[in-house]
Amino acid sequence: MASKRDYYEVLGVDKGASEAEIKKAYRKLAKQYHPDVNKAPEAEEKFKEVSEAYEVLTDPTKRANYDQYGHAGVDFGSGGFQWQDFSRFGDIEDLFSGGDFFGRNIFDLFFGSGMGGFQRRSGGATRGTDIRYDIELSLQEISEGTERKLNVSRYERCSDCNGTGSSSGKLSTCPVCKGRGQERRQQKTPFGYFSVVTNCSRCGGRGKVVDKPCNRCHGDGIEKVRKDIEVKIPAGIADGNHLRMRGEGNSGVFGGPRGDLYVVIHEKDHQFFTRHGDDLLCEVPITYTQAVLGTEIEVPTIKGKATLKIPGGTQSHTIFRLKGQGIPHLRGGGKGDQHVRVTIEVPKKLKKNQREIIEKLAEIEDKPGKSIIDRFKDAFT
Repeated sequence: MASKRDYYEVLGVDKGASEAEIKKAYRKLAKQYHPDVNKAPEAEEKFKEVSEAYEVLTDPTKRANYDQYGHAGVDFGSGGFQWQDFSRFGDIEDLFSGGDFFGRNIFDLFFGSGMGGFQRRSGGATRGTDIRYDIELSLQEISEGTERKLNVSRYERCSDCNGTGSSSGKLSTCPVCKGRGQERRQQKTPFGYFSVVTNCSRCGGRGKVVDKPCNRCHGDGIEKVRKDIEVKIPAGIADGNHLRMRGEGNSGVFGGPRGDLYVVIHEKDHQFFTRHGDDLLCEVPITYTQAVLGTEIEVPTIKGKATLKIPGGTQSHTIFRLKGQGIPHLRGGGKGDQHVRVTIEVPKKLKKNQREIIEKLAEIEDKPGKSIIDRFKDAFT
């Protein structure tokens, strides 16, 4: 068996590299070699190698042991992780979702800790990975609530072998652990030798092995399929919110429970309304005469139209409130308001009769005691 390469060399970083530099290097290499993207024969092994290096170098204790004792200080041995689980089933959509997923780093997607990643259980069963699905909603859909049919790519129990991984459906007792699912080995640490119990290196903790792998799933017990899932989206949901659909993620391996589906909401920009919490803001132009004399105007709302009274003498950028015309509160109990900011339109061109009227108005307008220039000078003297 070939000796392992230096972990720093694997990731292409210096020995004094920061955690951020290590993460950046890992993400680049993980995307490059992920088996769902790179179909080259050596890609899976490369992916395993960079994942193992990342796991060690981002753990302060393991990194310290590795720096002092080399691979012996963090020996994965023949037990520990079953790399094929992570490299084959880590959800590629999660890997390319931007590095972090709800506050967890990308490595958690492959090594458990909630979102994503298989969680090893007794008997070799693993919890399926969670899936992230992003959807865009219009402000109208958010205001009223809606239903969507999602076409999700996920892992299901293999239809040929019913999840056993065996073409015949039969399993044999593991010859290494004798069906116990665990094996004991001596591990060298900075404090001496310790006896460590790990999942069996042959069966991964299952206690059973496949004699002849299923042709469809190649012994994994699961296959990738597309599934239509209905999701109800409540009124009032906001950009960045997510809905958790329990048990709608990837199937677990060897009888493990399903992961969850997380539907992440993205709100489309509206051409007229701007959202502030559950309140809506819009701008409506009015004429000079409407502002001076007062009037009633019709303004759009998210539900249709409403009448707004403009009192005489209204100044430009005055804001009026339409109570209860905003977005429903997500947890019930009413709605936000709609705020209408009026702006006074000044015509760029005037007809002859309009100009004559404006000029007559200018003649009879009250003149201020001091000009703007005089008042400006007074402020700085």
